[in-house]
Amino acid sequence: MALTDEQWAVLEPLVEACRPHAKVPPQHLRRTIGAILWRHDNGAKWRALPVEEGPWWMAAQTFIRWSRLGVWERLLSMAQDRGIGLGMTFLDGTSVRAHAKATGAAKKGATATERDEREALGRSRGGFGTKVCVIADSAGRAVAFSLTPGQAHELPHAVPLLATLPGVPLWVVGDRGYSSHAFRQHVWDLGARPAIPTKRNEAPVACPDWIYNNRNRVERLWARLKEWRAVATRYEKTASSFLGVLHLAAALDWLKH
Repeated sequence: MALTDEQWAVLEPLVEACRPHAKVPPQHLRRTIGAILWRHDNGAKWRALPVEEGPWWMAAQTFIRWSRLGVWERLLSMAQDRGIGLGMTFLDGTSVRAHAKATGAAKKGATATERDEREALGRSRGGFGTKVCVIADSAGRAVAFSLTPGQAHELPHAVPLLATLPGVPLWVVGDRGYSSHAFRQHVWDLGARPAIPTKRNEAPVACPDWIYNNRNRVERLWARLKEWRAVATRYEKTASSFLGVLHLAAALDWLKH
């Protein structure tokens, strides 16, 4: 996607601040970033990049290398300098189907099963894919992500995701998948209040509707992020690259809202 002058004016200082600096500065940074955005927005092969977006290998190498170096995660962190809202925070997970091209990352001495575990790929009832967990702020903007194989439960990632917040929220909102006495107690111990409904086989606990009904904010976040075809379907072989896609999409979502 070709970046407009207005879009690049906002994005350029952030990219310049978080990219790795070499002796020779990149000559076509705007074009390369535009090519990376085009590819992930359309879910196309790197080789399918339009000619006007520049050499496909330049965009591919830049994206993959910057993913490994954590550049896209730093970009998201810088976009969050606008201020993370802690009145309510939302935990949610979604399953992302993996394309056939997402398999086959290097084993690096491990077995195929261990490799898939490392790259957050696994088989669930929905097929072969990845479970993506997110914590969002009061405005429904992504703060941090974690990846697990598709068959894994999202509850074990709740505490680490809460630890990424810059402070203690007033409310922690999650669906029944996060229903756990130990997790609710952890939220209370932090100084926050849980708004998590119980499962059918559990004794009821307080879950104010006027708080829980705001959970649609994180659902709308997933709807926005999955407008990117490379988020709705995983094409990346490695967990670091797929996290790069998520961080980049979330950073642009912050800049729009």
